[in-house]
Amino acid sequence: MSDIFNNIEELVDKDEKLIDIWGRRTPKFEKKYEQSVMRVISDYGVGASENTSAKGKILGAGYEPYIMAFFIGLYSGKKLPLSDDSDDLKVLGQPLDKWGNLDSKKHRKAYSQLRSYIFIALVAKTDIDWIAIDKGDLKVSTAVAKLIETMEEYANYGFAVMEEKLNNDKGYFFSHRSFLDIFLQLTDKKSVDIDEEETPEDL
Repeated sequence: MSDIFNNIEELVDKDEKLIDIWGRRTPKFEKKYEQSVMRVISDYGVGASENTSAKGKILGAGYEPYIMAFFIGLYSGKKLPLSDDSDDLKVLGQPLDKWGNLDSKKHRKAYSQLRSYIFIALVAKTDIDWIAIDKGDLKVSTAVAKLIETMEEYANYGFAVMEEKLNNDKGYFFSHRSFLDIFLQLTDKKSVDIDEEETPEDL
């Protein structure tokens, strides 16, 4: 069984990896965050002729705030289901395997390793019977759909957090420490919780 879990990304066939199938998918997000978060802090929706007006944005392509939202949800340990109404949803625009591959207006380098970290986190946090997939009893498409759903729900919670911070302070994310501070708070909280759980009761 350990061999199966060590090679989950290869659980499809000899010619294709599960991570590659997942990478061709494009996650959705709730449209309301397009104006309240994504366009505020990134170049999302900005055409080449509009670069001048986008110079003040701290993030580049739309997948960058999406990644931040995902990790906020992941480190918070909280997911938020997307709206059941398809009219409330929008596809992000680029499939996962293209994230960071192209030259960015912000001159960021490709981050294929980051996509691998996201994939590994989704595998760990999604209830999927990998043995059934290996045996052919569960469709790969079903597993990939579950991975994407987990990703969307973590990101949806993260967007809600980001929107709240912008509502309270429109310039919050224009500090170079904004995201760092969020993640430090989340990891510090987890370490405090662990310390409290492991502290023995007084005798």
